[in-house]
Amino acid sequence: MPVHPQLDSVTRRIVQRSRPYRQAYLARLEAARVQGVHRAALACTNLAHGFAAFPANDKLKLKQYKAPSVAIVSAYNDMLSAHQPFEHFPRIIKEAVREVGAVAQFAGGTPAMCDGVTQGQPGMELSLFSRDAIAMAAAVALSHNMFDAAVYLGVCDKIVPGLLIGALHFGHLPAVFLPAGPMTTGISNAEKARVRQLYAQGKVGRDALLESESQSYHGAGTCTFYGTANSNQMLMEVMGLHLPGAAFITPGTPLRDALTAAGARRAVAISAQGERYIPVGHVVDEKAIVNAIVALLATGGSTNHTLHLVAIARAAGIVIDWNDFDQLSAVVPLLTRIYPNGDADVNHFHAAGGTGFVIRELLDAGLLHEDVTTVLGDGLRAHCAEPFLEDGKLVWKPAAAESGDAAVVRKASAPFSADGGLRLLNGNLGRAVVKVSAVKPQHRVVEAPAIVFDSQEALMMAYKAGRLDRDFVAVVRYQGPRANGMPELHALTPALGSLQDAGRKVALVTDGRMSGASGKVPAAIHVSPEVLAGGPLGRVRDGDIIRLDAEQGLLQALVDEAEWAGREVDPVDLSASHVGMGRELFAMFRATVSAAEEGAATFGLPPPVDLAAEQDNPLAVPQGQAYSDEDSLISRN
Repeated sequence: MPVHPQLDSVTRRIVQRSRPYRQAYLARLEAARVQGVHRAALACTNLAHGFAAFPANDKLKLKQYKAPSVAIVSAYNDMLSAHQPFEHFPRIIKEAVREVGAVAQFAGGTPAMCDGVTQGQPGMELSLFSRDAIAMAAAVALSHNMFDAAVYLGVCDKIVPGLLIGALHFGHLPAVFLPAGPMTTGISNAEKARVRQLYAQGKVGRDALLESESQSYHGAGTCTFYGTANSNQMLMEVMGLHLPGAAFITPGTPLRDALTAAGARRAVAISAQGERYIPVGHVVDEKAIVNAIVALLATGGSTNHTLHLVAIARAAGIVIDWNDFDQLSAVVPLLTRIYPNGDADVNHFHAAGGTGFVIRELLDAGLLHEDVTTVLGDGLRAHCAEPFLEDGKLVWKPAAAESGDAAVVRKASAPFSADGGLRLLNGNLGRAVVKVSAVKPQHRVVEAPAIVFDSQEALMMAYKAGRLDRDFVAVVRYQGPRANGMPELHALTPALGSLQDAGRKVALVTDGRMSGASGKVPAAIHVSPEVLAGGPLGRVRDGDIIRLDAEQGLLQALVDEAEWAGREVDPVDLSASHVGMGRELFAMFRATVSAAEEGAATFGLPPPVDLAAEQDNPLAVPQGQAYSDEDSLISRN
């Protein structure tokens, strides 16, 4: 089916905008590929070090250079419930690749912090930067030149984006992502939210809150709401970096282990010595990035990916911005209602149809590019499937023809809403994004006096003191990546939500983040430029009338233009956010980080090539992988 005209138009612009950077990236990838099996380039001493501790049979394979060597890069730790299952994955992976004549080595571990633990705590100020630290750790793991492919073990918020960024900097190596899956369902999300609001109102104590949270987060696996972690899994599926349907199979089950083994064997099959060489730098191209944006919008996914997808794209030499998200959101229907955009969790979503159902519906509506390369080979249609075990054998069956629960997932012909619910806001306060898929229409426009805070703690103190029982727009500033690492402000949600429930008109405007758990209160987040970069949010004063209009895309301080232009940005002492809890170690990140719309990244695009000068360079345009112009990318539809 031809793709939707808007999808076509946005993709063309991305290809055109990205061409000099993408060509530079592909040239670098091709130069690495033509070197052949990398451990063949190692001196004997180097190679001996690389397999000294290995069993004799595996060592023999590595000596011969012919058997593929698969790197295991893992974000395992047993403090994260989502990552605890990875403890057992290396054994499964090693056994699986031995079955097909290859070798797997645990190449390295990466950091993995939990935003659920650090929410509202000083450690959260390391969270966003941990993404780039994870990318660096993955690069260190792969730096030994021992490997022909890699499998990546990660699930949660910054971890999967960081692993993928690291993988793309070794884009000549094939990559398969192996998720751990969600924990089984605990108490309902509605009940969890109810107790949180009661606690915020002081109507129940900490013991009741902790009991409720423990019944929600109760075992191994990722949290079951549709926040950044589970949005990651949806995006890995639609970008073709998972085996079909792998995202939401619970850990510790035979099907989960079978998918892990099959994914490891697939990494061998797509290595340069395998059935078909499929490097990750060719899987993640302009079309795959557009597909990821569409899937994010169609499922009401995490606003964090307006940062992470931008950074992932940059790692592959692709330039996207918030205009692309906004223009796609206008035509992509919302197909799911998963908490916080509904009552169901991801287990319910999977049972009702899951990722394969959503991918098929979007393909059939012309809202995804089908002609992409995935870890299975050509074509996204193969990912419209669900895995099963039959007589102990892993099989895939076509995704369900009909939704199992129309309150949770719907066909593209009968969506929950006609658009994806993510809006770009512009005005004299800068550029921001707002997710309205969980915001009721009557709350999407708020015009009220500003109350300015320089920290989320200050807002919570005012709430607990009873000073916020009125209509207002909370302006929480100095929360950008340069200021304090751009922490999530999700801890504000229960307080603001309770005020909205009491009939107050409330909204949040911030240069910080709100996370995939942002919900029913309108929140203009990632305001750029941030205040520390001279952003106009620093000019707001208490009492200024702020208009947040998610319908018209406006973010405006209704202040006389001459007065506004004459105001200075209020200085604030941020030193307390720069020391303690390891924050001093991240000073170089704060000093070099890009703007939110550029991914809040500490790395840049590849130096662009001179396209005219590179025309005659055979390494500049690998045959069958790069595109001479935007038409050659689109014309295959």
